[in-house]
Amino acid sequence: MSGPISSGPMALGALDLAALLCSRVCHDLISPVGAIVNGIEVLEEDTDEETRTFALDLIQKSARNASARLQFCRLAFGAAGSAGAQIETGDAEKVARGLLEDDKVKITWNLPRELKPKNQVKLLLNMLIVAVGTIPRGGSLTVEPAPDGPGYRITASGLNARVTAIVAELLGGNPTQPVDAHGIQPFYTGILARDCGFSVTAAAEGETVVVSAS
Repeated sequence: MSGPISSGPMALGALDLAALLCSRVCHDLISPVGAIVNGIEVLEEDTDEETRTFALDLIQKSARNASARLQFCRLAFGAAGSAGAQIETGDAEKVARGLLEDDKVKITWNLPRELKPKNQVKLLLNMLIVAVGTIPRGGSLTVEPAPDGPGYRITASGLNARVTAIVAELLGGNPTQPVDAHGIQPFYTGILARDCGFSVTAAAEGETVVVSAS
């Protein structure tokens, strides 16, 4: 693929897309990997038992977090099998819960367990990233089939749930600002949706935000 991925106001070539996605993945991994390194340094330099116990706990938590991020990114951004491969939605649920569900965010998963074309599953996972970004203080995500045909609907509920105008533009593939490593994820979500023959949107509905693709 050598031509532009987007032909809107900010055209983006395949090489730029790949570079920005790599930057996004690296950004997500820097924090837990850095914490592991810091914990190891403490173990090497400090003999206080309480401090060493704290360092071990930090290493364990950070390693689990890094593993969850890698497993999620493998499905959401990676090849995840050969061309034309299918992925089970149960695998998507597992990695989504592993990364996104915690004390602040709860997920209700109402999708049937079935094999789907890999780009549709990648789309679903990327929609979840967009949805969780609309509830920065935490809340709930409800994942279900689109009500009007094939596709997905994710409802994000939480205090001050909101979607920014730039995210909506990025999903539509026509951003009015340059696409950077922060904005590449919703932009990529739109690319996936169009590849699947869907249109993806994120909009406020009452006190919730609904991210839908159909």
